[in-house]
Amino acid sequence: MRYLVVAHRTAKSPTLAAKLREILAQDPEARFTLLVPAVPPPGWVYEEEEVKGRAEAEAQAAKAALEAQGIPIAEAKAGDVSPLLALEEELAAHPGAYQAIVLATLPPGLSRWLRLDVHTQAERFGLPVIHVIAPE
Repeated sequence: MRYLVVAHRTAKSPTLAAKLREILAQDPEARFTLLVPAVPPPGWVYEEEEVKGRAEAEAQAAKAALEAQGIPIAEAKAGDVSPLLALEEELAAHPGAYQAIVLATLPPGLSRWLRLDVHTQAERFGLPVIHVIAPE
């Protein structure tokens, strides 16, 4: 099965790595694509290319960190500032490619994605959503 792993600040978290190892133990053929939505800096003004570049660097660093723990990451890429739009664009670009979404968020109170209800809204794409809450 192919899994779309969506994470940003949690992308290098031991909690996410543990969940991916658990998936691999159940499905040794599992393949993971890591999608790191861009995160705008505080304030309203930002350069989109700069933010996207930082997300791309974060995606590659997280890929290396996960692979160092024995988790094969087929591809790592940056996505839109909106995690839901990033998800939607990736799924639309690769119809039928993924069988599940692994969404890693910070805990309640810290997570902007939980406040935006990303974990529940991601279900609208019709794939199982595996929600991982990782401490910061």
